[in-house]
Amino acid sequence: MLYIAYDPIYAHPIPEGHRFPMAKYELIPQQLIREGVITEENLFSPEPLDESIILLTHTAEYWQRMKALELTYREMRAIGFPLSAELVEREIRIAKGTIECAKFAIEHGVSLNVAGGTHHAFADKGEGFCLLNDFAIASNYLLQEKIANKILIVDLDVHQGNGTASLFKDNTSVFTFSMHGAHNYPFRKEVSDLDIGLTDGTTGEEYLSILNSTLPALIDKQKPDFVFYLSGVDVLETDKFGKLKLSMADCEQRDRMVFSLCKQHNIPVAVAMGGGYSKEIKHIVDAHCNTYKAAKDIFEL
Repeated sequence: MLYIAYDPIYAHPIPEGHRFPMAKYELIPQQLIREGVITEENLFSPEPLDESIILLTHTAEYWQRMKALELTYREMRAIGFPLSAELVEREIRIAKGTIECAKFAIEHGVSLNVAGGTHHAFADKGEGFCLLNDFAIASNYLLQEKIANKILIVDLDVHQGNGTASLFKDNTSVFTFSMHGAHNYPFRKEVSDLDIGLTDGTTGEEYLSILNSTLPALIDKQKPDFVFYLSGVDVLETDKFGKLKLSMADCEQRDRMVFSLCKQHNIPVAVAMGGGYSKEIKHIVDAHCNTYKAAKDIFEL
């Protein structure tokens, strides 16, 4: 069974001026159902996350001010959305969805969150459309509950996972790997356990060659018992901000490479969609849907 976290709140708290490309959160499950890839039974709606789990990752002061809607205009400007109770609920449901996906992945090999990949959130602040860091929250939960002992975060969004890198800089139980545009946001990078900064105009052939020479060796060396995979599609050549030159087929091959390695090593993998900002929403949705199709195919679900 392929379990997919989705809730309508993923899209609806976003103000009209920010709705594109956020419409993808509604369109991805609709397209997967229409194409017969999944049915409604594959979708689950996560509950809000308990704050005790949030506080494993984020500071109490930051969380309390967020919950009370007391974050400053300057803080929210860095995040990119106006603060609201609905936006906070969206974030905690996304994080709970990623935790639930991790549990389903342990049982079935893979599970995916329609949203998530909020890798620009730090312990005490948010940036780049990210208030809470769902991969960090889920990783800390798995470690506390002794569900996992060594976690590998594979972040292939075009933007460096700066918040994630900062959160785990002193934690040897979580290895952070980010392959991203060297000259893309965030312009002040943090230090992941492994960073690969790609030059503008990197082609799909170059990208896949670098990933193929890096990820298998990384898995062999780190021997993770769980993987979180951020499958951003802002690596596409059609992306407005990405600066890379991957085709739709390249992006799908990237996903298949990650899933095949996890399947080969019997490592459960939880996936978040991350970014995607192509001018046509169809390119964003099609690329994300290919990730689901690859997961279903490789894990035979």
